Amino acid sequence: MVEIISGEKGKGKTKYLLDKVNTDIKKVDGSIVYIDKNTKHMYELDSKIRLINMGDYPIDSTDEFLGFLSGVLSQNSDIQEVFLDSFLTVSYVDTNEGFTSAMNKLDKICNNYDVKFVISVSKDEKDLPESAKGKIVVSL
Repeated sequence: MVEIISGEKGKGKTKYLLDKVNTDIKKVDGSIVYIDKNTKHMYELDSKIRLINMGDYPIDSTDEFLGFLSGVLSQNSDIQEVFLDSFLTVSYVDTNEGFTSAMNKLDKICNNYDVKFVISVSKDEKDLPESAKGKIVVSL
């Protein structure tokens, strides 16, 4: 399952995401991974949550990002949830077609690994593709 938190920059998506990940870690039996473009929020995460700073890796395309994500999941079968802050930035998605393609691949990964993705997207709900609108859980 993919859940989307949408809203323009500065609307509070990251705060919502941090609150959700810190609440969810108390409910899950497995592991949670939080992927961000930097380590700015490292001290706001529960110590049980694994933070991955995408700035540490030489990734520069959506396909490379999705391959990296699959590799992370293949190394730990206990991962139940993956939080992706600044999704459009860390995944190198810059068009609605690219977004739709990435969502389709995330759906396949969800089904293959039984993992949930919660992503923040710096776009207003009305600017997202129709196929994504059913995945929006919060629009700020």
